[in-house]
Amino acid sequence: VQLVESGGGLVQPGGSLRLSCAASASILRMRTKTWYRQAPGKQRELVADITTSGTTYYADSVNGRFTISRDNTKNTVYLQMNSLKPEDTAVYYCNTRPLIPWGQGTLVTVSS
Repeated sequence: VQLVESGGGLVQPGGSLRLSCAASASILRMRTKTWYRQAPGKQRELVADITTSGTTYYADSVNGRFTISRDNTKNTVYLQMNSLKPEDTAVYYCNTRPLIPWGQGTLVTVSS
């Protein structure tokens, strides 16, 4: 069972990025999918999640700027991030509920 995140990079404030996360095992297909992030010196925090039926949750800090979506046929979850701020800088991780071993994450740096 493996999670592989991609799509991170360096972006200017106000810019956008789209993260992707592919799960290797079909057993994960019908689980709630989640995005977390961990900024330097801080604890990992939940950013957003999406159930199998498409119900979403967003942390207050990203609500209205980030959009989580999923493609069950590809066993992939996405995080569209708009209006990025320097405080969004972090390593972003995907996972499921219940949690499985973490992937390597993808680094997002928001800086001018």
